[in-house]
Amino acid sequence: MGVALALGELLDQRRVWKGPSLAAPAGAQPTGHARLDALLPSGGWPEAALSEILHAAEGIGELQLLWPTLARLSAAGERLVLVAPPHVPYPRAWLDAGVDLRQLIWVEADGRDALWAAEQALRSGCCGAVLCWPQQADDRALRRLQVAAESGQTLGFAFRPLREAVNPSPAALRLAVETRPAQLRVLKCRGGLAPAKPLPLAALH
Repeated sequence: MGVALALGELLDQRRVWKGPSLAAPAGAQPTGHARLDALLPSGGWPEAALSEILHAAEGIGELQLLWPTLARLSAAGERLVLVAPPHVPYPRAWLDAGVDLRQLIWVEADGRDALWAAEQALRSGCCGAVLCWPQQADDRALRRLQVAAESGQTLGFAFRPLREAVNPSPAALRLAVETRPAQLRVLKCRGGLAPAKPLPLAALH
C-alpha cells in the first residue's frame, strides 16, 4: 500500500498543481504595491497568516515593503507590534511613511521569549499586524506563529536571513529580498504556484 500524505503537504512540496483562484478573496489585504499585488494569488498579503520576508542584508528595503500596509492599519486605529527588532525604530522614518506612532508597540525580548511574545500578540486578536525578527526559529516555532496568526485573525510578518530560504516553512507567503540584482522573488504563496519571474525592487517605489 502507498504512503498516505496530507494534501497540504503535497501542495507544499509542489507535487500537486493547484490552479490560481479566479478572483482574490474578499478579505485580501493589499500590500500597497500594485505590481506585487498582481503577483500574489490573494491580491495582497494572505489574511490571518504568517508571511516571511527573507533578506540578503538588513536595511535593503525589507521594511519598506510593509510601509503602505502599516500606514493603512494604523490610520484605522489598528495596533502594530514590533517584537525584538534588530535596531531601535527611528520615529522620523515611521512618521514619514505615514504610520501613526500612537498605534506602535515595541517589545524587547530575546530568544524564546521573543517567539513567545510574538505568538501571544498574534493570538490576542487585538493587533492589526505583528512584526517579529526571530532568531534560529525552527519549523515548530514558525508553525506556532502561523497558527497564532490564524487564531487571532492577524497579519504576521517574520523577518529572517535569506539563507533560511533553503529550509521549509509553514508560512503562507515567503518573499526573498535580494541585492544582486536588487529584486524581489516570491518563493512560496498560498493559493497558487510562485511566479517564476522576479520583480525589480525599483518597480515598488
